[in-house]
Amino acid sequence: MITRRPAAERGHANHGWLNSHHSFSFAEYHDPSHMGFRSLRVVNDDQVAPGQGFGSHPHRDMEILSYVLRGKLEHKDNLGNGAVIGPGEFQRITAGRGVVHSEFNPSMDEHVHFYQVWIKPRAHGLEPGYEELDANPLFADGVPGMRLVASANGRDGSLTIQQDADVWLGRFGEGEQAEHRIAEGRGVWVQVLRGGLTVNGAASESGDGVAIEQEPAVELTATSDGAEVLVFDLP
Repeated sequence: MITRRPAAERGHANHGWLNSHHSFSFAEYHDPSHMGFRSLRVVNDDQVAPGQGFGSHPHRDMEILSYVLRGKLEHKDNLGNGAVIGPGEFQRITAGRGVVHSEFNPSMDEHVHFYQVWIKPRAHGLEPGYEELDANPLFADGVPGMRLVASANGRDGSLTIQQDADVWLGRFGEGEQAEHRIAEGRGVWVQVLRGGLTVNGAASESGDGVAIEQEPAVELTATSDGAEVLVFDLP
């Protein structure tokens, strides 16, 4: 079963300093038919204006992944972490029993464009934590396809998330392909970050999401150069 979530049908909030599209219900956008997919709760496509950002705010009991497409994102938290991540870089926050953080665009002339993803954790009240991953070296061999960027056990140098989930980043040139096998009982969410691909034969463009269940595999074919995608393999 394949269910497409077109980019144009996502929730949208434009606050001037923040232009955000929500694949699932978030903040003032509420749609009972789009409350998440399995343990995937939030997929936000955010653009933050120069010199603007999210002030310090709390989170609990959520795995939070941020991935920068363009510009830079500055992070600070009450755990003592502070960093600036750029294009092709991830950060992971385990909010656990409580974390307070801020996210800011340090540039005075460039927007930052990033995705923020929330995944429900395996348990509540976990120890908070923070990690970063630069995905660019994973593609330094020039071989197209998908690379593991987050997993429950941090295997192959991936980020460690507190859920039985694998997150893959794919980068493709036009016509390049990849296949991801789906174990019985699991489901996959494909989020197209930029460019165009077919997902199991269905045309998808930047911002589209595709839910896949009761299928043996995900088959991706890029229909444009520079196509980029996140694939969430979920229990």
